Amino acid sequence: MIKYIGSKRALLTQILSTIGAVAPEGCAVLDLFSGTARVGHALKGAGYRVLANDHNAYAHTLATCYVQADADRWAETARRILDDLGRLPGRAGWFTQTYCEESRFFHPSNGEKIEAMRDAIAALGAEPELEAILLTSLMEAADRVDSTAGLQMAYMKSWAVRALKPIALRLPALMPRPAAGACRALCAEAEVAAAESECHVAYLDPPYNQHSYLGNYHVWETLVRWDKPETYGIARKRTDVRARRSAFNGKGSIGPALRRTVAALRAPVIVLSFNDEGYLSREAVLDILSARPHLRVLEIPYERYVGAKIGIHNLKGEKVGTVGRLTNTEYLFVASDHPVALPGAAVAA
Repeated sequence: MIKYIGSKRALLTQILSTIGAVAPEGCAVLDLFSGTARVGHALKGAGYRVLANDHNAYAHTLATCYVQADADRWAETARRILDDLGRLPGRAGWFTQTYCEESRFFHPSNGEKIEAMRDAIAALGAEPELEAILLTSLMEAADRVDSTAGLQMAYMKSWAVRALKPIALRLPALMPRPAAGACRALCAEAEVAAAESECHVAYLDPPYNQHSYLGNYHVWETLVRWDKPETYGIARKRTDVRARRSAFNGKGSIGPALRRTVAALRAPVIVLSFNDEGYLSREAVLDILSARPHLRVLEIPYERYVGAKIGIHNLKGEKVGTVGRLTNTEYLFVASDHPVALPGAAVAA
């Protein structure tokens, strides 16, 4: 899966064991802010009927691939098409000019291949699930040869070693359909999806500070939309990054947004992931969840994203600052309508 700040790869064991302690086998679980769909993918593998939601197009594509699409239906077809796509000669155009010449996210030789393969995918007119698999493969292949420190806010001053390697497509790790039934990928604002999705457990991993996922991963948004947007700045961001702001990225708006979203949920159990770098304190999150009579909290020491270890860089890729700390505390809040037993969790006062 793609490099992603806030990824829960290292916390999957704790997240799955927590949900497993409060969720009946095969029940419906809503992943409300699905991001890379890493959690939804793991939940599908554990046999849950997953509903994965995200309002960004690239994240919805990842969820369609990893949560909604089933291996037995699409794997062989997708593999054949990916083999054909990988043999296409490169073709320079808008994408190569914007992200390889005006900026330096990809070496031009790879940018030309990305462009040719994306044009070919668009020309296929494939069914949504198949198209999502192909686009996910292309995103992940491009991610393996990018020239960034992990975010698309800036790029390296000199080409990263991986950027000089030839791009290669791989079939994503698709899952078979769970016995519980088909999983679904949704593309809506969190409050809307919360109100429209009935489930037993709602898992929430919202943005927690000023950093916009759309701004951090604008190239993936453009690669999926394939809309040749107007861009700005050294990083050639989409201009709609300025307009498509989430209430969860505002210090004054995140609390009310989370409170409305929690109130809209149609689930007897909420599992909410947050950490001590967020705009909301532990106490503020507990207050938002306090309508549920049973509250517990797991505190997990957690290494910060790899970019923190690399350091702070400006838009030219030059190191300009030092990082304050390399670890934080990840919280898993469990709010339930009924008592739950969670080993190692503190009862919230």
